Amino acid sequence: MLWSDNGVRVVEAMRPLVIFDCDGVLVDSEPLSVQVLVEALSRRGVVVSEDEAYERFLGRSLSTVAQILHDDFDHSIDAAFLEDLRHHLYERFRRELQPVAGIADVLDALDCEKCVASSSQPERIRLSLSLTGLLQRFEPHIFSASMVAQGKPAPDLFLHAASSMGVDPSSCIVIEDSPAGIEAAQRAGMAVFAFVGGSHATAPGYSERVTALAPDVVFDAMPELLHLVRKHREGSKGRRAHRAV
Repeated sequence: MLWSDNGVRVVEAMRPLVIFDCDGVLVDSEPLSVQVLVEALSRRGVVVSEDEAYERFLGRSLSTVAQILHDDFDHSIDAAFLEDLRHHLYERFRRELQPVAGIADVLDALDCEKCVASSSQPERIRLSLSLTGLLQRFEPHIFSASMVAQGKPAPDLFLHAASSMGVDPSSCIVIEDSPAGIEAAQRAGMAVFAFVGGSHATAPGYSERVTALAPDVVFDAMPELLHLVRKHREGSKGRRAHRAV
C-alpha cells in the first residue's frame, strides 16, 4: 500500500478492487425487502404490486425511493413509516435471510481487495452480513449510499468506495444485480458484472432490463465469479501491455 506524507491513501491505478453490492449479490434479500415494502405501503393505503416495486425500486437508495413515492404516488415517508418498515424487515431477515449460494467460498478464494457498496443504510448492511456469516470478510470496508450526496444510479457511491480504498475507478470491478447499480458502475467508469442468480431474477422484465444496459458480463452462478475476475484481469493486463508498446 502506498501512502502520502500526510497519511492519506494514494490511488494505485494498477491494483484491482472488486466492489460488491449487498442485497441480491451477497445476500438473497430482494424478495423479502420487496414484500415488506409492498406490505408497509399497503398499510398506508398505497397500492404497489411486487412487480412494479422491483421495476421502480430495485437497487435504489432510500432517499430515491422516497422521492419516487412522493412524485408518483403522492406519499411522503415519515419516521413512523420508516420504523414500521425497519421493524418488519429486520424481523423477516432474522428468520429467513440467507447468503447467496456459493458466495462465502468465492470471497475466501478471491485474491484481490474487496469491499461492499450498497444503497442500504449501514445498520442494515451490517445486520445482513452478520446474519449470513459474511461480515468479517468485509469489515471495515463497507460503504453506504448514506455516505454520498446521490445514490445509485448516480456514480457517487462507487467513486467514494474506490477513493476510500485507494484504487483508481478503471481498476474496479463492480458486482451488481440491479439496473440502477449497473448504470452507476458504468457512469463511474468501472467494469460491471451483472449477477442474475438471485431468487428475484424471475421477476417479469428483470433480465431484459439488466441485459439492455450491456454490462461487461452477465452470470447466474456465484462460483463463476473467480474465473470471470481472473479472465478480466488478464485481459486488462494485455490491454495495458499493448498500450505501452
